[in-house]
Amino acid sequence: MIKEIGEGVTRIKPGDRVIAASTYGGFAEEMLADADKVIPMPDAMEFVPASAFVLTYGTSYHGLKDRAQLKAGETLLVLGASGGVGLAAIQLGKVMGAKVIAAASSDTKLQVCRENGADELINYASEDLRARVKAITAGRGLDVVYDPVGGPYSEPALRDMAWKGRFLVVGFAAGDIPKVPLNLALLKGCSIVGVFWGAFTRAEPENNRRNNEELLQMYVAGNIKPHIHATYPLERAAEALNEVLNKRVSGKVVLTT
Repeated sequence: MIKEIGEGVTRIKPGDRVIAASTYGGFAEEMLADADKVIPMPDAMEFVPASAFVLTYGTSYHGLKDRAQLKAGETLLVLGASGGVGLAAIQLGKVMGAKVIAAASSDTKLQVCRENGADELINYASEDLRARVKAITAGRGLDVVYDPVGGPYSEPALRDMAWKGRFLVVGFAAGDIPKVPLNLALLKGCSIVGVFWGAFTRAEPENNRRNNEELLQMYVAGNIKPHIHATYPLERAAEALNEVLNKRVSGKVVLTT
């Protein structure tokens, strides 16, 4: 909620319910935010889901809409699907009319993916990713891969692209930045596409604002909703971070004051 505004700020006023994005300073009761990065909250949105909304859905929507141009009827594979951006990608993929395959490292995490709309599930810790993709797609391959993980599963997914598929490089949660044979892009006629939402918000602020408006409309309509794994009071922030570090979280963890 806005407490004070700076000189010349007219779009928002004290008392407004808003979502504010900031690189630093979020683990606090109050913070400063640039007025152009403040998003008005719909009346139907509560503060906990709002705090888990902008980065996850902004990243995934920019990737699927702007970079992949995902179409209804296409097949989307989401790697690391039980994380915050992964679950957002599942929900958005379904809203956009795609068949969504969720891949994650445990059956427990995959159950969360199912609850969030995934059509097919792959446990890549116990199953052969490529064999399962071939079975699910009847050998046709994947139109879009959403990869926020990197590591050992990027190349196998790239090898299973359909003709003119789009492989979205979203992040490297696994820690390793994979080195892939570029001849795969040639052989598949596919694209390897970078998704850097932060740079997009700076380079194309009007398009980002439009995306945010569309996402909030989806939320109000009940088509998307952040999956909140748990909430923690601010004084237990270290405990919350350790849960994330130890990979015990599906979706998002939220700090409250």
